[in-house]
Amino acid sequence: MYRRSICFAALFAVAAAVAARAEGPEKANLPLKKVVLFSSGVGFFEHFGQVEGNASVEMKFKAEDINDLLKSMVVQDLDGGQVSTVTYGSKDPITKTLKSFSIDLTVNPTMADLLRQVRGERVVIEAPNEISGVILGVETRKKRIGDDEIIEVDVLNLLTDEGLRAVPLETIGRIKLANEKLDAELRKALGILASAHATDKKSVELSFLGKGTRRAWVGYIQETPIWKTTYRLVLSDDAEPLLQGWAIVENTSEEDWSHVQLKLVSGRPISFTMDLYQPLYIPRPEEQLELFASLRPRTYEQDLERKEMELAKAEKAASPAPSGMAARGRRMLDRAGGFAPSADNMVDDSDKLAEKDVGLGFQGVRSAATAGDVGNLFQYVIATPVSLPRQQSAMLPIVNADVKCEKVSIYNPAVQPKHPLYGARFTNTTDLHLMQGPITVFDGGVYAGDAKIADLPPGSERLISYGLDLDAEVVRLAAGRPEELLAVQITKGTLISTRKFVRSAEYTVKNSGKAPKNVLIESPIEANWTLVEPKEPAEKTRDMYRFAVAAAPGAPAKLVVEEQRIDRQQIALTNLDSNAIQFFISAKVVSEKVKAALAEIVKRKHEMQQVAVERNQCEQRIAAINNDQNRIRQNMGQLDRNSDVFKRYVKKFSDQETEIETLRDRIAELTEKEAALRKSLDEYMMGLELE
Repeated sequence: MYRRSICFAALFAVAAAVAARAEGPEKANLPLKKVVLFSSGVGFFEHFGQVEGNASVEMKFKAEDINDLLKSMVVQDLDGGQVSTVTYGSKDPITKTLKSFSIDLTVNPTMADLLRQVRGERVVIEAPNEISGVILGVETRKKRIGDDEIIEVDVLNLLTDEGLRAVPLETIGRIKLANEKLDAELRKALGILASAHATDKKSVELSFLGKGTRRAWVGYIQETPIWKTTYRLVLSDDAEPLLQGWAIVENTSEEDWSHVQLKLVSGRPISFTMDLYQPLYIPRPEEQLELFASLRPRTYEQDLERKEMELAKAEKAASPAPSGMAARGRRMLDRAGGFAPSADNMVDDSDKLAEKDVGLGFQGVRSAATAGDVGNLFQYVIATPVSLPRQQSAMLPIVNADVKCEKVSIYNPAVQPKHPLYGARFTNTTDLHLMQGPITVFDGGVYAGDAKIADLPPGSERLISYGLDLDAEVVRLAAGRPEELLAVQITKGTLISTRKFVRSAEYTVKNSGKAPKNVLIESPIEANWTLVEPKEPAEKTRDMYRFAVAAAPGAPAKLVVEEQRIDRQQIALTNLDSNAIQFFISAKVVSEKVKAALAEIVKRKHEMQQVAVERNQCEQRIAAINNDQNRIRQNMGQLDRNSDVFKRYVKKFSDQETEIETLRDRIAELTEKEAALRKSLDEYMMGLELE
């Protein structure tokens, strides 16, 4: 067993050594030349170099980066060569890949298992002399060791030129497969098995075909950390404000950046991931063959009367003439217009198709598309080539220039109800698009606070705040007025009232400092509210009004902000009660025509209400009579039918029935009258068009 393990190890080592010496295209190297980092979390990497003749370039990537590679890789052979293939290891399970080879290595086979898989193949072995033969099989025999122990040994049975030979595996020192194709498959399976041990790294090989020295270019997208920006703003009473900006980049790739041209691009390009690495298999339905019962053959008796006719036809057929079947076949082809070409014609056509296919081959994968706009992106180009080792980070200066900046104090009661914030009105006077990021502010040579800006194009202006201004205090007093009725109109049975609501806020600013202050007071913009005083704000954003207040030292400064809201309310006239109608009749802003119409509506509603009251009284009287009759029935059940009381109950019962009939007739009249009054009122209200 020990010698057998040595033999298997030797076979593995020999296979690896021969695979390493296998000939192939010349290896080339395309160094990384340019990196473009995007703020959307991806980077574009460009490799550029030279290849000689038929060459291959091997690149290493993380397994999780393969999907981005498959989605975005661009390869060009720039000087007349051709990009052949880009190969990479499949993501299929290793067992599925290994099972695709002629020799199955999925179950850690022994030497005997391997030899059983190649039965019928010729091998050359050393045991210890060289023996060549075809494998018949591997059998297990029992061998006695000593007096009591019996072990099993594997024996290789070969068919040699001299005859059959049985060779114990433990005596074999070397085994070589004579079938070169099978030997190559074994080596390839071993290579795939070895590559599966490094699951976090994947090799991608690019093949270039051509002659001579040529330029080659490769570009691809990979996931990268977003590059970030930080700024320093230096304020001084004696000099212009200075803005210094830095970009923070990280090299998380598997390659060192050596003198790489670096570009930092910001914007919002759409970027997504897609699993292209995982093989996809579509399940297909399995159909069954339709089986039919076979018919039994039958034998038939000959027709004696037609015997002579058949003999005559046979004599004519014996004469030398073209076969009837062949002639009919040619005629059928002629009628078909040549849709059944000869074998020679088919070969010629296939050659022509092959030539057409060759004509489709790309030369260096040239694109027919032309360049266009890059969209709403902006970029920083780092002038000096950057060198950054893998898994390292760096800060790179991107801006260092004087800017325009005005000191202000910013008050927002939702942020700080008592004190405003130190701030500045910052204008981007540089030629660069400033990406969002934090700003550390220094004022008078000391740290003043931190601020933050959003993306700022050249020439744009933003407010920043970086500290609490304890030298200023703001008091806000809110007030409101009762609602005011502005107008009333009636349209098709609907009363439309227009009302005005007014609210105000008074701000008192006290400056306890030694220098005047420019205070910006922020007030939220709310839907349906209109600014009345001041007529225009100093600034207006999407959500805020900003009002400027000049606050001198020691003297309070005041600001009154007044807003109004106009509401239109629609109410169906049928839903208005008498109190609501009386309110509108007494209002001064309501026209006389509207008041008269409302008074008429009140009059008609009152008349209809009186009819309804009488109808309800009749219904209540009927209900009272029914209750009394129930009492009478109970009493009559206990009395003698000939008694005076029983007779009196009968008379009363009869009188009540007469009254009920009268009441029911009256209810019908009142119901009809009420419906007529309601219809008349509805028609009257629907016909009103008054202001």
